[in-house]
Amino acid sequence: MSPSTNPSARPSTPGPTSLAPPGPPSASVPTEADLLDFARRTAADSSLVASLPLDPEGRTWIRLDGPGGSEAWLIGWPPGTGTGWHDHGGSHGAFATASGTLKEDSLAARLPTEGWKTLELAEDVDRSRSVEAGKGRAFGPHHVHEVRNESTIEHTISVHAYYPPLPLIRRYSRTGAVLRLEHVERPEDWQ
Repeated sequence: MSPSTNPSARPSTPGPTSLAPPGPPSASVPTEADLLDFARRTAADSSLVASLPLDPEGRTWIRLDGPGGSEAWLIGWPPGTGTGWHDHGGSHGAFATASGTLKEDSLAARLPTEGWKTLELAEDVDRSRSVEAGKGRAFGPHHVHEVRNESTIEHTISVHAYYPPLPLIRRYSRTGAVLRLEHVERPEDWQ
């Protein structure tokens, strides 16, 4: 997940901000475990989490420097907001929840990345989990999911990290077993 071009998503700063919690610099390519460790440590940084302005109308975010050249985002989710179905353009990643709970629905299937507009999903590919404060999860480069704050009253705050930095995000719509590629976003669309 990363910020989107959704008009209700608003950056909390005028441009990318480089913030990172204390920790040893990584000299090698970060693994999914490294990204998850970073996301958990950052989510536990109460002063950084408190620095994120929250907007009742849309998501807010601050861009962070992740380990080993990865990119990361501290994101505030108002009640009822979410990402919709998407992938991460071949990057692997992780996210951890700092406060509140995120609901993740994902597909336990590797989808082709090019050459299709509509796919019919096989039965039993759906997975669902709740990621509460202090918890997180890592995923590989072919992960397709949607993430949302289902609370009707409280913001959720989370940290997301990706390596390599997101080259693109493919956005999908879903009706029953049918997944449709809707559009592709590039980094300039969300920074």
